[in-house]
Amino acid sequence: MTGTFAHMTTLFEQLGLDSSNEAIATFIGNHQLKADMSLIDAPFWNESQQQFLQKKIKTDDATWTIIIDQLNEALHEEAVARSQQM
Repeated sequence: MTGTFAHMTTLFEQLGLDSSNEAIATFIGNHQLKADMSLIDAPFWNESQQQFLQKKIKTDDATWTIIIDQLNEALHEEAVARSQQM
């Protein structure tokens, strides 16, 4: 995940969040989503953050889409692991 942090830093800055590697790791660890929860619908985003994510996904900007998808995967990591254990 080390390479991902470089790109995540920019995303976290755009979202107005602490963008240090430690803060990103903590955020991801503390905000794991259930398998059926959409990244956009996550309850921890404020309205501005949610709109930013929606806009970047809808514009189909490859750079942002990849980074947002990486965040989505990281936030669903525990749910995916649980489903694979079943």
